[in-house]
Amino acid sequence: MTPPRSPAPDPGSGATYVFAVCRDCRAVNTADLSGLPGMPGGGQVRLVPSGALTAVVQTVPAADFTDEVWQTRLADRQEIERYARAHHEVVSAAAAHGPAVPLPLATLYHDDARVRGVLDDEAARFHSALRRVAHHAEWGVKVYRAAAAPQPQPAPATPRSGPPAPGAGLAYLNRRRGAHDRRERSREEALGVAESVDAELRGLAAASRRLRTHGAALAGDRRVHVLNATYLVAADRTDELRRAVVALRERTDAQIELSGPWVPYSFVGEA
Repeated sequence: MTPPRSPAPDPGSGATYVFAVCRDCRAVNTADLSGLPGMPGGGQVRLVPSGALTAVVQTVPAADFTDEVWQTRLADRQEIERYARAHHEVVSAAAAHGPAVPLPLATLYHDDARVRGVLDDEAARFHSALRRVAHHAEWGVKVYRAAAAPQPQPAPATPRSGPPAPGAGLAYLNRRRGAHDRRERSREEALGVAESVDAELRGLAAASRRLRTHGAALAGDRRVHVLNATYLVAADRTDELRRAVVALRERTDAQIELSGPWVPYSFVGEA
């Protein structure tokens, strides 16, 4: 869920960085949060309450979050990962005490007063999202099939001299067509497995999302990625989910990776 953003703060001042929104002050143990470093260069992680909602925030140098600086940071993989890990660490600590709505990386406001205004203005949406994710976690599932070993391209059987043997061209075309048909059958079978895995896991989940599969294999990984999905699963169905994944691996002989539990980043925006 992305609340309306304030105009960019004065780069020479401090700004209020918001990590997450919880139900109330009792939902978060301040002592558990104040020891977290949060964003590089920021102050102590703290709470900003308004009504029944509480924002988990930190004062940061506004100059570190101007559009120009942030675009430069986005181009540096190690740097952006450092900020993303810091953000996630605070969000996870807040979510450990109860339902929390994680806000996107680099959500900034002029000051605490503006944060309170957002909590008041968007209270209905925040409460809806909190009800949705309460006692639930996000789980990721990836399904792969092994890539076929590259086959040598069939070549037409042509004698060194004289005319081609009768039927040589047709045999060559048939070999090419057969190789293509085998690849298509393998692809359709893999996609069928992905659909069956997704259908079964959706039956266990309160909500699900299909994500883009990896376009290119990682170095040294010849697997083909056929399903990338995430599921919002109730805490009391976690064991059932794990058993289902084990059973699906055995039944389909597919390579299925389960990751989690995660703070439900993918589902708070659907409220």
